[in-house]
Amino acid sequence: MPRPEGGKKRIYVRKRVCRFCQDENLPIDYKDPKLLKHFVTERGKIMPRRMTGTCANHQRKLREEIKKARHVALLPFTTVFR
Repeated sequence: MPRPEGGKKRIYVRKRVCRFCQDENLPIDYKDPKLLKHFVTERGKIMPRRMTGTCANHQRKLREEIKKARHVALLPFTTVFR
């Protein structure tokens, strides 16, 4: 049985919304390592926007706050990987 609309399968793509734009009361702060860990890989690298779903402005803010947290030793620069 042929598919409708020229035989193409429908794919529903959900628009990504920045988590910080959606909730204005959610601050990005270097003193909150629990929040910042969601945006860092297991090896300590900062995840790109396409993986985290944040907008450009909040990604820049995240980058700065993660770097501050590293300097104050709230987040590790790297992890020991064996």
